[in-house]
Amino acid sequence: MADPSSFPITARWPAQHPDRLQLYGLPTPNGVKVSIMLEEIGLPYEPHLVDFGKDDQQTPEFLSLNPNGKIPAIIDPDGPGGKPLGLFESGAILLYLAEKTGKLLPADPARRYETIQWVFWQMGGPGPMFGQLGFFNKFAGREYEDKRPLERYRAESERLLKVLETRLEDGRPWMMGDDYTIADVSLLGWVRNLIGFYEARELVHFDELKHVPAWLERGLARPAVQRGLTIPSRG
Repeated sequence: MADPSSFPITARWPAQHPDRLQLYGLPTPNGVKVSIMLEEIGLPYEPHLVDFGKDDQQTPEFLSLNPNGKIPAIIDPDGPGGKPLGLFESGAILLYLAEKTGKLLPADPARRYETIQWVFWQMGGPGPMFGQLGFFNKFAGREYEDKRPLERYRAESERLLKVLETRLEDGRPWMMGDDYTIADVSLLGWVRNLIGFYEARELVHFDELKHVPAWLERGLARPAVQRGLTIPSRG
């Protein structure tokens, strides 16, 4: 196990516990994917708040770890071969942590790839579409006179929820049936945000769904999810 201090990001966010995985994030829908995952698998870690209000994500130190300037990002001091590993992109981090610990990812190859495909679906669909709907419904985009962008993302978000609804039919408690996996972890924060913080519950006709609300309720009832949703603390 190596000391993560060789990474420039640690000059701005020093590691108090260098033997632990270092998490750099914010409790946004993308950020909480990794904090929920870490809480679920029980891997010791040290969280660091990346404050968007201070443009922390655009500092040279943060960009040295993630040149894309987005959260979350991690440094694992005990990466492959015992060497430290820095990673960004929430989907890649979920997959890495699942494979590192053997948790929340089926061992059977077919089911493993089926799970991964749903993580990729979240990364390419609900994440960006829900986020755009939030922009046009709640933030600066709501002032635009042209409402076609709002309707575009509203309709696509509603369609994606119906895809999830269909997936959860036939008595599936989780996206992979009885197995709670990284597919669920990747989505919970986004669906929660869509109907809560983004104030789009009525726009996407969420209460007309049956299986998605029940799935969300089950997920939010998990103690690890409840903890992860507030990590890193905003202070």
